[in-house]
Amino acid sequence: MRGPLVVVDQGTVLRFGVEDLMRYHGPGFPGGVAHGFTAMERALPLLAPDGVPERRAIRLETAFPGPGARDGVELVTRAVTEGRYTVDPALAMVERGTTLERYVFRFRAGDRAVTVAIRDGFVTDEFIALSRQPGRSAAQDAHLAVLKQEMADRLLAVPAAEVYDVVGRG
Repeated sequence: MRGPLVVVDQGTVLRFGVEDLMRYHGPGFPGGVAHGFTAMERALPLLAPDGVPERRAIRLETAFPGPGARDGVELVTRAVTEGRYTVDPALAMVERGTTLERYVFRFRAGDRAVTVAIRDGFVTDEFIALSRQPGRSAAQDAHLAVLKQEMADRLLAVPAAEVYDVVGRG
């Protein structure tokens, strides 16, 4: 496993491994947790001169509505509880196609901002189609659970810089 994610909260350095995020979220959406972890691993060090941002200064806007990523970001930043987490469908990069368009995360802290977007090859068309299919059967739900775990494994198998590209800074 990679990590940890490092933030500072009122002078105390906190470290979170992917296993911490998985325990906090639970078993439902391991792929989403892995997305949240990987996006933070890529972006958070760029939000502070020393690479360790202030936890409660971090804000996130994303096109990704998944509960796994939301819970992972909440554990590390407390952004959901404190109103610094926004799902904004307008951030979707529709030019990237249905499979990739929502995997965009814009992190901010103070006067710094970093936007990351997923690279091709980590999210499959099959996963997107099945996850958005209404009225799935029990067999389809079981297959979707396998696809979620496979995606998490792909995301966590390589460094975050190979998964998420920095597409904007400010």
